[in-house]
Amino acid sequence: MKLAVGYQLAKPGTRALTDIVREYASGIAEVSFAWPGEPSGRMPLGLASGLSLPEVQRQLEADLDVFIGLGVRLNLLLNASCYGEWAVSEALADRVGHLVDYLRRRFGLAVVTTCSPMIASLVKENFPGVASRASVNMRIGTTRGAACVGAFFDEYVLQREYNRNLAHLGRFKAWSDTNGKKIELLANSGCMAFCPGQTFHDNLVAHEMQASQIRHADFDPSLCRHVYLDPDNWAGILQSTWIRPEDIHHYEPYCDQIKLATRMHQDPERVIRAYVERSFSGNLLDLLEPGLGPMLGGRGLDNAAFPGDWFSVTSACGGECQRCAYCTGVLKQVLQAAR
Repeated sequence: MKLAVGYQLAKPGTRALTDIVREYASGIAEVSFAWPGEPSGRMPLGLASGLSLPEVQRQLEADLDVFIGLGVRLNLLLNASCYGEWAVSEALADRVGHLVDYLRRRFGLAVVTTCSPMIASLVKENFPGVASRASVNMRIGTTRGAACVGAFFDEYVLQREYNRNLAHLGRFKAWSDTNGKKIELLANSGCMAFCPGQTFHDNLVAHEMQASQIRHADFDPSLCRHVYLDPDNWAGILQSTWIRPEDIHHYEPYCDQIKLATRMHQDPERVIRAYVERSFSGNLLDLLEPGLGPMLGGRGLDNAAFPGDWFSVTSACGGECQRCAYCTGVLKQVLQAAR
């Protein structure tokens, strides 16, 4: 089972993603990318780079040429959770249609990932060679939910809160195989499980281009930062949705691909290497996006210190955390001192 990784422009002092993908191409099936100027589920591509949109587009297109030369599929991210009053507009449909058509002809675009049933429908109706994939931010976690939008989507990034419920994943995979669908799981999300602030934060990110021009109130929109400032809540980090690199092989029967969040990560090479090699020695928080280290006062989670029964326990526990102290005990075992 191979990986899907997210595109970012190279930062000063870091390797370009093209070089990283070339090195680990045997384990990478797909690169996902946002289009310059288009809203998506992360900060708009190039917003913090100091480059103009034409400069960002030229760099992106040069890199896409490299990826297709390596035999890696391309996945366009139109996964903003909010398009405001334009959500079902002809203007958005026309813009998306022209963009997908250009990328299909120019680069052989393979997938469009979106939160919008309208965009998915447009792709299905007009571009039969391009798969439509439901974004993880749609939070589709049940076969009933998947069936409701089955006419629009070929593939689903499953709601991450089900990553540790193998029985549920097995039922979903059986349904997807029967119905000709595919499943992807997101492995390295640092977000809280069932975060009640996700919709609020996702909608803000969708408008980040405009929001960056507006003076903000003194409020941090990342709810996890408010929660994890209290050490009594740190066990919640272990009760989240991430999958350790060492446990990826367990998911072979349950999904078609593993997705890595690397579009905003400070060190995408570290993340990709760990999951390709299925092994990591260091602070597990360094693999997550968002990373949570600053919220723990510089402490970390020693990945090598996790007990041997970690996966077997957490993949079968049912998430009844209020009845169990397992993660609280593991936290004491893996928590590293401040660096």
